[in-house]
Amino acid sequence: MKITTKSIIEKKGVEKIVAITAYDSLFAKLADEAGVDIILVGDSVGNNVLGFENTISVTLDMMIHHTAAVARANPRAMIVGDMPFGVSHYKGESLLKAAVRFLQEGGAQAVKMEGGKESAERIATLVEAGIPVMGHIGLQPQKFLKLGGYKKFGKTEGEFESMLEDAKAVRDAGAFSLVIEMTDSETARKVSSSIDIPTIGIGSGNGCDGEIRVITDVLGLSEFSPKFAKKYANLRETAREAIKNFSREVKGDEGI
Repeated sequence: MKITTKSIIEKKGVEKIVAITAYDSLFAKLADEAGVDIILVGDSVGNNVLGFENTISVTLDMMIHHTAAVARANPRAMIVGDMPFGVSHYKGESLLKAAVRFLQEGGAQAVKMEGGKESAERIATLVEAGIPVMGHIGLQPQKFLKLGGYKKFGKTEGEFESMLEDAKAVRDAGAFSLVIEMTDSETARKVSSSIDIPTIGIGSGNGCDGEIRVITDVLGLSEFSPKFAKKYANLRETAREAIKNFSREVKGDEGI
């Protein structure tokens, strides 16, 4: 049975949510066969697949392209498309049109939007139009240029209070779930226990209702991975050796 927003909401306090970020049909099918609940087509496609230094260069058309590729795997998992840099700050009709493309052209069942209190009105606009929204607070990679890099959030009482306000604003706007990224573990746990929608952590300890990881980090394909991202395989080395063996046979006396 297809996983839906209702399925995800019902898991809070009952069962941990397993989410993974993937960008194409091949890896989406593998993730789905492994039983994940959510496949996020993240704008991290920029630095993990497309060769960009960060997510800023990823466009809406790129995101629709990769979301549609994931949808063609026809996964049981819920597909969430990531609203890219700039687009999630559109307002009114422009924002709605962008989100609609994820569902109509990309085959997603929901979209993800970065931002807390400042994004609540935009989230509500989409929810009122029938478009499910996953929120995202803590570290927001699309603010990379403003931040001047990446940092841990929620380390002070003031930051905790601000994040709690963000979480409640996103919840009140109608989001069905909330990503909490790179946040102090105790802050993430307190925020999660203070709201009635599921939280999905990344680099935020184990106090959230679920976890999300980038598939290239999980498989050990990434050249560089965050410190918190455990590798469950080393496919980068496996792939390199396989190609080397192919090359040796092609160049060898006996050929292939």
